[in-house]
Amino acid sequence: MLERLKRALVDSYIGAIALGWVLAQDIMHFVGIFSAPVASWVSQNTYREMTQKTNGLAGFPFQDALPELVRAFLLLMVWSVLIRWLYFTSYKPNSLQPAQAEKAPDSRD
Repeated sequence: MLERLKRALVDSYIGAIALGWVLAQDIMHFVGIFSAPVASWVSQNTYREMTQKTNGLAGFPFQDALPELVRAFLLLMVWSVLIRWLYFTSYKPNSLQPAQAEKAPDSRD
């Protein structure tokens, strides 16, 4: 059953499209590693300014990057397993034509 699924994914290019989507999601989460702490820091400073609690600047919240780091790592692992399973293992295409077609008789006699 897995061999039929693999053949369907590879032959119809759905596997390549899905792998591209997973890789794009991985890149977005990798970017989120850097943007999540910045967004949290900006929102904390904005809230502090709105409430007029000026007890100094808050530290940079690096813990906000941890969920994005985990997501990026897991998506990269899923992508690498899928690409290895789909494209780097032996693939036997299902051919409808016989391996050796019969030759037509020569009419030059």
